[in-house]
Amino acid sequence: MYMSTDEVRNAFLKFFESKGHQIVDSSSLVPHDDPTLLFTNAGMNQLKTVSLA
Repeated sequence: MYMSTDEVRNAFLKFFESKGHQIVDSSSLVPHDDPTLLFTNAGMNQLKTVSLA
């Protein structure tokens, strides 16, 4: 039996949630208020405000 992509994602999230991790909404790959791509290309756009503070 095969799992759909949604089932795989939900199983992944449930596993980490069962280990005490908090599930949060995904971040957009396209920054809404930042014209730079420096951190987006590195996959770190969520951490830019923390890293550059």
